[in-house]
Amino acid sequence: MPLQTVEGVYENGAIRLTGAAPDVQQAQVLVTFLNSATVDLPSLGIGREQAAELRARLTAFAEDWNQPDMDAYDRL
Repeated sequence: MPLQTVEGVYENGAIRLTGAAPDVQQAQVLVTFLNSATVDLPSLGIGREQAAELRARLTAFAEDWNQPDMDAYDRL
């Protein structure tokens, strides 16, 4: 069988496929962890207009969020 890529999410020790899996009973797989800085907003039910509105409303907080000492919260 040729290689086929299916997107998924790793969470709590399990992989959940978000795309259609190939029609096979058993197959050897490779898992690559991506460092994604993007969020799939449509999958969360957020459209372009709503995303633009949220971005505009949250821009006021950007200066505080981008302070070096705020990195501690990213590690929580």
